[in-house]
Amino acid sequence: MSELILGIESSCDETGVALVRTRGPGTVPELLSHALYSQIEMHRAYGGVVPELASRDHIRRVLPLTQKVLDDAGCTLAQIDAIAFTRGPGLAGALLVGSGVACAMGAALDKPVLGVHHLEGHLLSPFLSEDPPEFPFVALLVSGGHTQLMRVDGVGRYQILGETIDDAAGEAFDKSAKLMGLPYPGGPELARLAEGGDPEAFKLPRPLLHSGDLDFSFAGLKTAVLTQAKKLGDTLEARKADLAASTQAAIVDVLVKKTLNALKETGMKRVVVAGGVGANRMLREQLNDACRKRGIRVHYPELHLCTDNGAMIAMAAAMRIEAGQQQAEKVYAFDVKPRWPLDAIVQQPVATTTAV
Repeated sequence: MSELILGIESSCDETGVALVRTRGPGTVPELLSHALYSQIEMHRAYGGVVPELASRDHIRRVLPLTQKVLDDAGCTLAQIDAIAFTRGPGLAGALLVGSGVACAMGAALDKPVLGVHHLEGHLLSPFLSEDPPEFPFVALLVSGGHTQLMRVDGVGRYQILGETIDDAAGEAFDKSAKLMGLPYPGGPELARLAEGGDPEAFKLPRPLLHSGDLDFSFAGLKTAVLTQAKKLGDTLEARKADLAASTQAAIVDVLVKKTLNALKETGMKRVVVAGGVGANRMLREQLNDACRKRGIRVHYPELHLCTDNGAMIAMAAAMRIEAGQQQAEKVYAFDVKPRWPLDAIVQQPVATTTAV
């Protein structure tokens, strides 16, 4: 029997709401509608996300977006079977908005709710694409705050193969962009500038590239960019595109080669790339080319679903429920987990309270 699950994402600076329909065990849930509001313009004046402003804006946006999603899908609140929300990780105040709305809505409608791990949402987001993957696969989870390689054998069946020991790839993009004087959000701005630059103009380090393990480190690269920018001095403006291109090339080189190493170690023939950096054109081109030569399939979320969104939260909830990993409960004491390691949800025991 199919069920409707409403998903709410509010972990940082995007408010996302979506509605998915389950289609039974062994099938991929169907995305019926989704809506997203980005706070980029509001935070640009401050050069980064201001948590208090983010929380207040989520309050303004979440209910109108929910109504839009229901209208687009031709559904009413009464037809929803469960409500999912991002429980963590993220900004505490922002998370509380989504969890508070979800739990209040669930209590009012007498519907169960389910807290979802933000990173699991990203991890499973490629199942929303027109070419969804099949288990098992290697996953490269690469976003502003996280860079991890994982072995994924099924929903909730995850093994971390390697992760960043300092800055994540997204942070390397953003911090390097800030050092170059690029506006917020820095990562996409750096990638756009890099299109007109020479990726071999500057010899920048590839940290841990030959470490023999699958861990990442990008803090040293950021320091090298700072050093190079200072050396350029007054000529930085004229060479900024080259420095951006060289920085991007260093990050992508590490991500691609570490991913290939993970595929070799596991013997997998399928890789999933998820998270905001997964939208990077150079990363997609180089990984696609390398995997094509090795007979490996690569899957991504659709470009508009690479950033934070409600669709990935609703999808993750639906897939956890159908896989028997977790159940939605009529428990409305909304707590959040701003710091929540992804491996903490592996093989999470199923609750015994009222469920979908």
